[in-house]
Amino acid sequence: MGATQHLHDGRTVKFQVNRDVFSEAVSFAVKLLPQRTTLPILSGVLIQAEGDGLVLSSFDYEVSSRTEIQADVEEPGTVLVSGRLLAEIAGRLPNAPVRVSTEESRISVTCGSASFTLLSMPVEEYPSIPEIGEQTGVVPAEEFASAVAQVAVAASRDDVTPVITGVQLEVRETNLSLVATDRYRVAIREIDWDGGGVAGEGDAATTALVPARTLQEVGKTFGHSGTISVAITSRDDRELIAFSADRKTVTSLLIKGNFPPVRRLFPETVDNYAVMNTAELIEATRRVALVLEREAALRYSFTADGLTLEAIGSEQAQASESIDAILTGDETVVSLKPQFLLDGLQAVPSEFVRISFTKTENPNKPGPVLITSQTSREQAGADSYRYLLQPNLLLR
Repeated sequence: MGATQHLHDGRTVKFQVNRDVFSEAVSFAVKLLPQRTTLPILSGVLIQAEGDGLVLSSFDYEVSSRTEIQADVEEPGTVLVSGRLLAEIAGRLPNAPVRVSTEESRISVTCGSASFTLLSMPVEEYPSIPEIGEQTGVVPAEEFASAVAQVAVAASRDDVTPVITGVQLEVRETNLSLVATDRYRVAIREIDWDGGGVAGEGDAATTALVPARTLQEVGKTFGHSGTISVAITSRDDRELIAFSADRKTVTSLLIKGNFPPVRRLFPETVDNYAVMNTAELIEATRRVALVLEREAALRYSFTADGLTLEAIGSEQAQASESIDAILTGDETVVSLKPQFLLDGLQAVPSEFVRISFTKTENPNKPGPVLITSQTSREQAGADSYRYLLQPNLLLR
C-alpha cells in the first residue's frame, strides 16, 4: 500500500487534452532547447497539471519557455518527460483527444488507438524556472517581429566574440531600437514602444543584449499576438529578459559585455546616392553572383546611365548585367559581397531602395554604403530601417 500512497504526492498525473492544442504547446516548449544539452535532464519538458489546465515549461539555464493551456485534469501533479520525443509523438498523433497518465516511473500517452509509454525523469532534479519581474514595456507584435527579422541577420554567427552574436535592444521612453553587427555590416531598426513612462528617462537608454537566435524564435512565435509584453529583470547578478503574449512566455539570459558603439558609424546626411527598384537589384545580384567563387565580391558601378554589376576575377566564368538607377552626386564604383547586400535588400520593405555612398579620408577607398528604403523614385522611405555595409577593397 505504501507505494500507492507515495504516488499521490504530486507524481501521479492524469489529464485529457485537445491534440492540436497539446502538440502546439509541447513544440513551443521545446523549440528553444539546444539540440544537445550538457545535462540530459535539461532536455525535458515539465508538465504541471492543476485546476482546469496545464503549464508546460522548459529551461536550460540560458533560455526558458512557458505556456498555459486548457485541459481536463483528473489528477493534478507534475511530471518531467523528454521534450523532443514528446513533441514528435504529439505532432503525429491521430485526430482525437490525448490522454496522459502516469504509473510509477512511466508516462502513458494514448490517443485513438495509438498508445506510447515514456520514461519519466526525476522532477526534483529539475532547475526552477526563472521568476519574471515587473513589465518594462509593451511593443506591437507584428512590428517587433518584422524588426527582428530585418536586424538579426546582421548579427555575428561566430561564438568567438559572444557580444556581437546578440541583438542590442535599446529602450527609450517611446521607442525601441534593435541593433546588430558582425563587423562587416550594421543593421538598425526603430519601432514604437510603450514603456508607461518608466524606462530610460531622458537620453539614457535601458539596454538588453539578447542572443540573436533566441530573439528570432521570439519574433516568429509571437509575431501574430497583438502586443508583446517585455520585462528586463536582474537576479543573482545575471540579467534576463522576458517576452510574454497569449499565455506564453520566453525568458533569456542577456549576453554580458559592452556592445560596440556602432551608431556613430552612420552618417548624418549623405549627398551621393542611387535609387533603384529593389526586386530588380535583388534579381540581378543573384544572377551575376552565380559565377562567383565563395567569398568573392561583385563590382557595382553607378553612373549617370544606371548601374552595372560585374563578376570578374574567376578564370572559369564572368558575368555582367545593367539595371536602371537614378544617381545623385558622383559616379561611384564599390565592391560588395552579394549575400551581405542581399540580406540588406531583402529587409527593405519598399518597392525602391536607396544606396548611399559615404566618404573616407582616402579618395581611393570608398566608405560604407548605407541601404535604406525609398517610397517612390523621389521620396525617401520613413520606416527607420538602416543597413550599413562595408565594401571590400576593389581589386584594381
